[in-house]
Amino acid sequence: MTAPPPDSVEAARRLVEPFLREAVGRLDPMTARVAGYHLGWNDADGRPARAGGKSLRPALATLSARAAGASPSRGASAAAAVELVHAFSLLHDDIMDGDRTRRHRPTAWVVFGRPAAILAGDALLILAMDTLLSDGTQGAVWAARCLSVATQRLITGQAADMEFETRQDVGLDECRRMAEDKTGSLLACACSIGAMTVQAPQPLVTALAAYGSEIGLAFQLADDLLGIWGDPELTGKPALSDLRARKKTLPIVAALAGDTGAGRRLAGLLADPAPLSEADLLEAAQLVDQAGGRAWAEKQAQHHLDVSERILSAAPITPDIRAEFLDIARFITSRDH
Repeated sequence: MTAPPPDSVEAARRLVEPFLREAVGRLDPMTARVAGYHLGWNDADGRPARAGGKSLRPALATLSARAAGASPSRGASAAAAVELVHAFSLLHDDIMDGDRTRRHRPTAWVVFGRPAAILAGDALLILAMDTLLSDGTQGAVWAARCLSVATQRLITGQAADMEFETRQDVGLDECRRMAEDKTGSLLACACSIGAMTVQAPQPLVTALAAYGSEIGLAFQLADDLLGIWGDPELTGKPALSDLRARKKTLPIVAALAGDTGAGRRLAGLLADPAPLSEADLLEAAQLVDQAGGRAWAEKQAQHHLDVSERILSAAPITPDIRAEFLDIARFITSRDH
């Protein structure tokens, strides 16, 4: 079982949530209700609930402000902005993928309908920029540019992810680029945006962004492994969900790229237009493993974690801040949900 998140993650949740609630409170009542449900604050009827996410990105954003010698509160609005973009991406991702559950309960589009969920996602994206620019500083303007670029890359990655579902010739390099865009870009932004907001020296911002890009790939690899072998009781998603959706995730593409009998059998299964039965899905998971996709993904996740540690060791930050960054990175690669 995964160890609990580092203390810095819960501290960031407590610091940043008021900023998030204030932002969502500016929306019209219906859109705010959908957004609050998606964020885990309320149930479908608007009653208080608690089923929120991990708050990893707010923790990284506030930690990056501390890395620049500022208080974590100086990075709170930037952290809220990153979390709002993340929430927007998940809300729209659920709609595009047709996912009916997230965090052990129905997704927002299932409860409120697609149009209301789409509008709520749009609203969260706009709120992100509004929240960030409300500081009115030059650092906030730079941070807004960073977040805008990261969001565009996220969208590019999501578009590639959707395209891959209908292709049989996805290469490992382009799959890795998709992961860098879809996941790595926003984590790189989260790891540097707090420092950027307080106008930290460029070498520090660059090092923190590079660290974030590496743990972003490690995060995606861990997520891809959970998408096949994760326990639904812990992940809150159906078993074998990525295979069910015929997603070309990194372990699957690695398995397909190897010239093995298991890889060829897997390719045939996924190319068959007929719906995959439960037996087919179980066989497909076994084939990914037998073809080396699982071992490759685990090794790559560790590689990116090792690279992130080397980047931090050379970065101009204090040992205690470095240790907190590494705690979060290790949690990301060892989690079970």
